This record gives sequence, C-alpha cells and structure tokens, in this order.
Amino acid sequence: MGRKINPIGFRLAVNKDWRSKWYASGSDYTTKLHEDLQIRKYIKGRLQFAALSRVTIERAWNSVRVTLHTSRPGLVIGRRGSEIEKMSNDIGSFCRGAQVKVDIVEIRKPELDAQLVAENIAVQLERRIAFRRAMKRSIQTAMDFGADGIRVRCSGRLGGADIARAEWYAEGKVPLQTLRVPIDYGFAEASTVYGIIGVKVWINKKEEKIQAGGNNRGGRGGRGGRGRGERGAGRGEGRPAPKANA
Repeated sequence: MGRKINPIGFRLAVNKDWRSKWYASGSDYTTKLHEDLQIRKYIKGRLQFAALSRVTIERAWNSVRVTLHTSRPGLVIGRRGSEIEKMSNDIGSFCRGAQVKVDIVEIRKPELDAQLVAENIAVQLERRIAFRRAMKRSIQTAMDFGADGIRVRCSGRLGGADIARAEWYAEGKVPLQTLRVPIDYGFAEASTVYGIIGVKVWINKKEEKIQAGGNNRGGRGGRGGRGRGERGAGRGEGRPAPKANA
C-alpha cells in the first residue's frame, strides 16, 4: 500500500471539480497548459501574502476567466482596483493578447480551508514556533469552527533534528476512503534554516446526509438485516412464520 493518490484527484467528478476548465487538442493543448502553469506561478508569487486558497482558470474562444479564492479580497483588489487591472494586463500578455477577466471569491471561514490552514502552519514553522504547538492550535481552531474532523501531518527535520521524520495529529472523523464525505486537502512547504518541512492537512467539513430511499437500505440496520430497514427487522428475516394449531 505504498502507492498514494492526491485526495483532490481521487474525488474528481464526485464532489470535486477541475481547476482548469477548457478543451484543446494537439499542439494547442501544450501551449495552453504552459500558459496555465505560468499564470498560476505568477499569481502565487504576486499574491503570496493574500491568503490565496486556489485558482480556477476557464477558457472560451478568445477569453480567459481567472477566479481567485481568497480570504483577504481587499489585498487582491488593491486601491480602486489597481491590482486587478495590473494582473489582468500581465495575464493577457501570457495568453497572447486574449481577453482576461479576474473574479474574486471570498472565503468566509479560512479556518476550515485546508490549503489556508497548511500555509498558516508553514508560516508559523518559518517563524520558529514549535511544530507541535502550531499543529495542535490549528486542530483546535478548526474543531471550534464546526469541522467534523481534521488531520495534520508534518514531515522533515522537525525541531532541527538530524534525521527527518514525520508526525501527525488528528481529531474527529477523517474517512479518506469514503467519497461522499467532503474532504478538503491542502499542502504547503515551510522553508526553515534546517531545510524544507512539508505540511499536509485533511479537513472533514460536514458529511452530506443521504435521504431515505434510492440506494439507502434502511439506515443503520441495512447491513445483514439487523435493523428495521427495507431488508426486514431482526435476524429472522426470510424464515417462515410458525403455523397455528387447528
């Protein structure tokens, strides 16, 4: 079981969506792919301290729409929209003069966004705050804001140790193999004097409730017919009733 998959890619087309939405074929695909990489690199460097969670890129015939999800929209917009105008012009130069529109989506609860939590822990590690303290504080904050579960993992030369290792803490329910559970995943790197420390965060926001009917087999008792679901009540399902004496 040494093979691992990205939690976002594992849930694509189930409860996660693609972060680049366009279609191309042949050499045009290669060109647009490198344009996307250049746009993301530019935005990440320019908005390094703007609490940017993710970037979504959509393309039409000759237009590019870039959606920025951030918890600090004021820093992204700038004074009188100066930052937006500057970024639109720069992104347009990357896309060979295409019409560029930059949208901003505000994140109401950054404490429940896995990417922002991971970056927050990374910043604390760069400021030489104890890694255990940073991890536990983030876990407690996420649980206070209504998360069903959270798991945090740090790996590298923790505390300046000579040998790299990994430590993780978890609280609540974080079922990574249940696709209906909305697991949010984030990754960040902390550049410390001892080297790079990787931070991974999984957050279970709220499990979606499945309505009765359809594929639901009667709640808790659906397995093996022990409950009072559609498959009968009790273990004696399917046994014929005793005949009454005449």
